[in-house]
Amino acid sequence: MSYDEISQLRLVCKRMDLVCQRMLNQGFLKVERYHNLCQKQVKAQLPRRESERRNHSLARHADILAAVETRLSLLNMTFMKYVDSNLCCFIPGKVIDEIYRVLRYVNSTRAPQRAHEVLQELRDISSMAMEYFDEKIVPILKRKLPGSDVSGRLMGSPPVPGPSAALTTMQLFSKQNPSRQEVTKLQQQVKTNGAGVTVLRREISELRTKVQEQQKQLQDQDQKLLEQTQIIGEQNARLAELERKLREVMESAVGSSSGSGQNEESPRKRKKAAEAIDSLRKSKRLRNRK
Repeated sequence: MSYDEISQLRLVCKRMDLVCQRMLNQGFLKVERYHNLCQKQVKAQLPRRESERRNHSLARHADILAAVETRLSLLNMTFMKYVDSNLCCFIPGKVIDEIYRVLRYVNSTRAPQRAHEVLQELRDISSMAMEYFDEKIVPILKRKLPGSDVSGRLMGSPPVPGPSAALTTMQLFSKQNPSRQEVTKLQQQVKTNGAGVTVLRREISELRTKVQEQQKQLQDQDQKLLEQTQIIGEQNARLAELERKLREVMESAVGSSSGSGQNEESPRKRKKAAEAIDSLRKSKRLRNRK
C-alpha cells in the first residue's frame, strides 16, 4: 500500500489510526535515510572540483537531491516538532510517496530532466500540506499544549489533577523539552541554510564561468578587429600607390597626345592606363567586402 492510502485508512477506527500514525512517522524517517543514502552515492561519484561537477553526467542528479534535501528540511521543521511531542503524526502520506518517486527516478535514470521539472509536483503538494497544517491544525495543537493532560503525556507520566501538580509538570516541561526542541530547530535551520548556500555557490560559479567566456570572446573580437585594421591599412597603401601610378600614366598620356611623332605609342599607354584603372577598381571592391 502507498502512504497516501495508509493516511486515508486512519478514519477506520482508533486502533487503525494508531497503527497508521506509526507507519507514517516511520515512513518519513525511512525516506530521509533513503535520501541520505542516494546523496552519498552520488557525491562519491562526483569530482571534487566545483568546475568539473557542472559538466559531469551526475550534475542534474546532485541538483535534484539537493532540492529534495531542502524540501525534507522544511517538512521536518513543520511537522516533526509536534510529532516528537506525540501531538500528531506526519499527516501527508502523499508527500512521502512523491519523494520516493523522485528518488527512484534519480536512481534509475542516467539523464534526468531539469530539477524544476522533476520536483514540480513535490513542491506543489508539500507546500499545500504545510500551509494547511500551519493554518488549520497548528492552532488546535497549540491550544492543547498548556493543558495538564497534554503536558503529562509529553513527559511520559500520567497527569495528576490539581493546579500545583499541573504547574510543577509545566515547569519541568519548560526546563527540559524546549532546550531539545530549540537544538533540533537550530540544526534544521543550519541544514536548510547550508543547502541554500550550496545552491548560491553553484549559481555564482556558473556566473563566473559565463563572465570568463564573454571576456574571452571580447578578446578574440579585439584581436580580429586589430587584424582587419592592419589589412585595411595595407589596402589603403596599395590604393594610394595605384592612384599615384595612374596619375603618372594619365599625365604621360596627355603629354604624348600633343606630339605627332608619338602617335604609335599612345595606344600602348592607353592600354596601361586602362589596366591601372581596372586594378584600382578591384582593390576598392576588395576593401568594401572586408
